[in-house]
Amino acid sequence: MVNVLNFKKDELKEYLEQNGFKKFRADQINNWVYDKKIFDFNEMTNISKKEREELYGILNISLPSIAKVQQSVDGTVKFLLKLIDDNLIECVFMSYDYGNTICISTQVGCRMGCKFCASTVNGFLRNLELCELLAQILIVEKYTNKKINRIVLMGTGEPLYNYENIISFIGEMKNKFGMSNRHITLSTCGIVPKIYDLARENLSINLAISLHAVNDEKRKKIMPVAYSYSISELIDACIYYFENTKRRISFEYLLIDGMNDGDDDVKELVDLCKRAKAHVNIIPVNEIKENDFRESKKINKFYGDLLKNGINATIRQKKGVDIDAACGQLRLSYSK
Repeated sequence: MVNVLNFKKDELKEYLEQNGFKKFRADQINNWVYDKKIFDFNEMTNISKKEREELYGILNISLPSIAKVQQSVDGTVKFLLKLIDDNLIECVFMSYDYGNTICISTQVGCRMGCKFCASTVNGFLRNLELCELLAQILIVEKYTNKKINRIVLMGTGEPLYNYENIISFIGEMKNKFGMSNRHITLSTCGIVPKIYDLARENLSINLAISLHAVNDEKRKKIMPVAYSYSISELIDACIYYFENTKRRISFEYLLIDGMNDGDDDVKELVDLCKRAKAHVNIIPVNEIKENDFRESKKINKFYGDLLKNGINATIRQKKGVDIDAACGQLRLSYSK
């Protein structure tokens, strides 16, 4: 049986017509699901009782269940969701002055092996399907009773290794939720060939690169992906993305005490930013017991030095510090 959430654009209309229903029923169902957050055909009162019963024979509206919720004093809410196959994923709701943002997962587990991230501890299991990507938005909007204005694909997993489903998801956020692509940010460890592919999709989404080091030697110590793609190759891909989309790249830079926070790091980062026309998002370390990385004591100096050199930079506002808000933390602690 097919999950309603797995249909793209007009596919549900075609499927219903093939099964003896009028096409307009698709619009009614989508309105109930995506606008009203109703996930039971029996509650769709503008569809006849007979047809509602028939829908159960060809369709389902299957969403993950909520396994655990943690709420921070700052309003951040972290969700641990249990999928149909009992695997667990996370997503995080964050409220800002400019609107509500959700950080969603794109895979169950992660194969990237970044030394600072809890998501990679138990390895990679599988990609999330379109329905599981969309379900994170629906569940959070229904639970919080708040509209999501922005999406960051920065949760568990490498989005570009779930490429086809992510491209479909971006399209359906516009089709089903009316969200502009410019309100969607994809974060990648730097899968160079896929960055070129993404640039050619002409989606104009925001691209964030998990850089975290300014040269290959340092990057290899914390990000195994650096063994596959050099920083030079990555910067070339970023330039191509900017030239094709006119969307500014953001470098995510986790500032780690004694590792990547020196004066030489600032100088090299300035050069990389000028080449790629990139903005820097400085991220304070969210310390976890799975590693010994500690927050740099030079955050303000590092930030100031970037500004002095003409680089647009921000320090990421800490959210959910009193809960397991860092990527992979809640899933890991729950599994134990």
